[in-house]
Amino acid sequence: MYNLTEITDKMAGNQKINYDRVLKKMIAMWEQQEVRPTILLHSCCAPCSTYTLEYLTEYADVTIYFANSNIHPRSEYQRRALVQQQFVTDFNEKTGKQVGFLEAPYEPNQFMKIVQEKGLSDEPEGGKRCTSCFQLRLDLVAEKAQELSYDYFGSALTLSPKKNSQLINTLGIDIQKFYKTNYLPGDFKKNNGYKRSIELCKEYDIYRQCYCGCLFAAQKQGVDLKQMNKDATSFLANRESSLADEEGVVPFSKKVGNQ
Repeated sequence: MYNLTEITDKMAGNQKINYDRVLKKMIAMWEQQEVRPTILLHSCCAPCSTYTLEYLTEYADVTIYFANSNIHPRSEYQRRALVQQQFVTDFNEKTGKQVGFLEAPYEPNQFMKIVQEKGLSDEPEGGKRCTSCFQLRLDLVAEKAQELSYDYFGSALTLSPKKNSQLINTLGIDIQKFYKTNYLPGDFKKNNGYKRSIELCKEYDIYRQCYCGCLFAAQKQGVDLKQMNKDATSFLANRESSLADEEGVVPFSKKVGNQ
């Protein structure tokens, strides 16, 4: 396996590591050894997984792990999880790939406990609260990757221009020391990755959220959470109705409404 720790240890001072280049070297190693590794890839949302999947599935077998207990409110979490799962299904049908999908339990109290214990509620976006959030989710995907014997764990978070890829990769490399699995480095915004993700969102008609997900970021951005909850609840209801119509079943909500 590619020794990421050895690479980072050789870097001196505050020099930035080109994690896109590191990933390309890793892929070249896979091709030379004629292997197709398995990757459990954390995804915060469908948009971030678009280009990331398009890129990685050329070289590896990938499963998306939707582990995002930081998302608030619950209805918005459920909406993003369903949109993510739908994209995986649509992507597979269109490309012939076999991307898997797993969803972690929704445990918002776990995230809130970390914020409260560390006093992070007033941290600016991109500050220590985000670092703890990244760490929480990377730890979850590493744990699951070890449990299911994946070769690598990683995250699509680095596709976003608003996310610190140096920080995310550093955290991932540190976390791999505690598990019997390997961290997959990367900076998926590179090579016009973010631009391509926007194109793919249009192509697949994917919902693009207006905030990262947590309550604190939403409040600082002035997001109307009541409206978000209303929109997400409406989306979930419409989806339930559509699925029921396809199966020829009358949804419980309609039954109640007709009484």
